[in-house]
Amino acid sequence: METELIQTKNKIHPHKFTLWVAIGSIVMMFAGLTSAYIVKRNQANWQTFEIPVLFWYSTGIILLSSFTLHFSQKSFKHRLMEKYRKGMFITMLLGVLFITMQYFGFREFWNAGMTLQASVSYSFLYVIVGLHAVHVLGGVVTLMVMSLKAFGTKKKIYSAVPVELISTYWHFVDVLWIYLLIFLVMIK
Repeated sequence: METELIQTKNKIHPHKFTLWVAIGSIVMMFAGLTSAYIVKRNQANWQTFEIPVLFWYSTGIILLSSFTLHFSQKSFKHRLMEKYRKGMFITMLLGVLFITMQYFGFREFWNAGMTLQASVSYSFLYVIVGLHAVHVLGGVVTLMVMSLKAFGTKKKIYSAVPVELISTYWHFVDVLWIYLLIFLVMIK
């Protein structure tokens, strides 16, 4: 009986397993895109570009959002529900601000004539950063749903799994953004 209990405790939650499989897939996708970027940049018609300053500010925003989500997760575990709600809401707002700053960073590119059709290098930039923004948007939608549930009036079920899932995912897209930004700055 004791062995059975230990085996049950050591199992990973199915949702967590699924998330880690998804993260692995996303890592492989971005590894493929950044590898293709490295190969393509050796072509004669490759054009270099500077990262808009808004991308740097948005990096600070997404880093801050990871701290607020960590604070929120910690509050949830200690059943400090008011702090949890505030942390989730602030993290969601910071996620929206990140996407907004990314949008205006792309507008700078667009206004400078750096369109998808102008160069293959710009196309790579739009695809790589755009796909990251889509993944952040997915996280923001999840944060919105969780915030609505946290502030809702329905009977609460205090399972930490959803909070752990969004926290893992959000920290992942944070680290992914830092990797992509460093990659785009270093590999021109």
